[in-house]
Amino acid sequence: MRIPPLFYSFGQRLWRHHPALLAGLWVLLQLAYLRKFHGPHFANDSARYLLYAAGIAERGYFEPGHNLRYVLYPVFMSLWLRLGLGWWGIVAGQVAVSALATRALYRGTRRLTDGRRGAAALATLLFIAWPDIQQFNVFLLTESLFISLTALSFGAFTRVRGGQTTDWSWLIVVLILTALARPNGFMVGLAAGLAGLDALRRRPGRRAWRAALLALALLSPLLWAALNHQLATYYLMDTYQRGELIFRYQLWAVHQAAPLNMPPPGTGPAARVLYFGVHNPVYLGRLMLGKLFVFVSYLKPHYSLAHRLLGASVLWPAYWLAARATRRHSVWRPARVFLAAIFLLQTAIIMLTVDDWDVRFLAPVLAAVFVLAALELTAWLAPRAASWLRPHQSPVLAEPLSPARPRL
Repeated sequence: MRIPPLFYSFGQRLWRHHPALLAGLWVLLQLAYLRKFHGPHFANDSARYLLYAAGIAERGYFEPGHNLRYVLYPVFMSLWLRLGLGWWGIVAGQVAVSALATRALYRGTRRLTDGRRGAAALATLLFIAWPDIQQFNVFLLTESLFISLTALSFGAFTRVRGGQTTDWSWLIVVLILTALARPNGFMVGLAAGLAGLDALRRRPGRRAWRAALLALALLSPLLWAALNHQLATYYLMDTYQRGELIFRYQLWAVHQAAPLNMPPPGTGPAARVLYFGVHNPVYLGRLMLGKLFVFVSYLKPHYSLAHRLLGASVLWPAYWLAARATRRHSVWRPARVFLAAIFLLQTAIIMLTVDDWDVRFLAPVLAAVFVLAALELTAWLAPRAASWLRPHQSPVLAEPLSPARPRL
């Protein structure tokens, strides 16, 4: 099968201008979502972020408690409030960071294909066009900044392949900012750490690998304390007892077959989860499998039929392609580990906590899925593209030009 000359020529012209077309699509979608939501969108959690940001802007006060685990976003909001730009300034800042993140995603994917643009264009197109990503740029929620920082982290991670000190410094800065954006933001830094450990493990000498393991062992008490701090304001045992798969949604829930063995009073947050799992393994397993389905399936009860069909037709094949891409040796291995770990760590967090009714927890990790899927799909298409993209030739055009034939 070959593409007719007219379509081939038109496709070549479009391809030459694909960066501008992607940028134009991105701009149109920002305007479309601003119009759809009538400007900056005040959502369910917006009030507490704005109140926290106002305290920072007016008094430099950082209120302790649960909101401190999202501290970067109120700080980000406070900058625009202090400048007197209000909600529109916040949204404009989110849009600007999103633009940088989209560019970082494109460039990072190109680095993984040695400069070829096919996978970069496809991954960026999915990142721009997927309806549950760009819309958050107009929401007064942490999701826009978290999505952008995750994409910026990917772009920064691909740069360290060159080994420049400035690239390593930028990666560390972005990973720290990502960890401060949401309570689960540490997972991006953890994914980078896992990729680094895997790289050390595969080195010929084992000294660096053993040193890294020793450092982890020495830091384990500090890491355990940090985990307990992050979990301190979450009431996971309550959601476990209610059998919730989606927060405060009882129509989809796991019901107890027998009384649960709950942790004794005074048990630490992380230890409570371990105790519950050890003493209620079957029930917790059912909960985790249910949350896994809810999280990745995109078939949540609040979605319309069209929304569910879109998820099933795009995300399900993308998951399969992304899984295959993790085994593609032509792609830099640390990047494969990093991207896969981002998605798997977020999935594990959801399975141990609880999912939300919308895509606020899935959207930040879709960039990793889209990049891996694009890498796999374009690699599969590459050997077939030569025959598919070669235009039809008429017998006259296909015939070699004879020296005796006059030239026109």
